[in-house]
Amino acid sequence: MVDNKLYISYNQIHQLIDYAVKHYKLGDNFDPDLLIAIGGGGFIPARILRSFLKAKHGRNIPIQAIGLSLYEELLPGQGIEGIPEAPGTQVTKTQWLNFGGSDSLVSLLGRKILIVDEVDDSRKTLVYAVAELKKDILEQEKRAGMAPGESNTEIGIFVVYNKDKPKAEALDDETMKHYYPAGTTPDRWLFFPWDCTTDINVHTELSKRSFSSL
Repeated sequence: MVDNKLYISYNQIHQLIDYAVKHYKLGDNFDPDLLIAIGGGGFIPARILRSFLKAKHGRNIPIQAIGLSLYEELLPGQGIEGIPEAPGTQVTKTQWLNFGGSDSLVSLLGRKILIVDEVDDSRKTLVYAVAELKKDILEQEKRAGMAPGESNTEIGIFVVYNKDKPKAEALDDETMKHYYPAGTTPDRWLFFPWDCTTDINVHTELSKRSFSSL
C-alpha cells in the first residue's frame, strides 16, 4: 500500500507559526484578544501561537476551547493503521463556550477573536464555528441592549495548514479578510505529531522525507 500520509513534526508546526505571525503581522494588523481552539487539533497550535503573540506585546491571551467533530464513528484501524479517517457530512458540537449564567467567564463583545485549528480541509468545521460564534455575539448584543453588529466584534481564523482543494463550504467575505493559513499542502492525509503512537523520532524523520518529496 502506498503511504499517502504527509508526516508533520512539532518543529515544522512551531516554525510555521513563527513564520505566519511575522508574515501576517499578527498582533499588529489583527491583534486578537481571545483565542478559540477547536479540539483536539487546535489545542497545541493555539498554545504555541499565544507564546509568539505574547513575545510581541508582553501579555497572555486567554484560550477557550470548543469541540466540533466532522468525522463519523471510526472503524477499526482508521486513523492509526494507514487508513484515513472518513469525513462525515455534518458537524457535531461536542463542547461549547458558556454564556449567560452567573458562572460565565467569557464575553465576546468588542473582541478580536481568532479561531485556531490544525487544518482547513473541507472548511465545513470552520464555517460552522464562525456561524455559531456569530449567533452568540448577536445574543450577547441583544442582552446588552445593542443593535446587531454594534459591538464591532471581529472574527479571524488561523490554521497551520490549508489543503489546496475545492472547499465544500465558503466563509463569508468579512471573515476571509482575517484568514491566516500558516502553510499550504496538497490534498493528502496530514499525520500530525499528536497522532503518533509509536516512536516520535521516527515520525520526525518521516516528516522531513514527506516534504522533501513534494
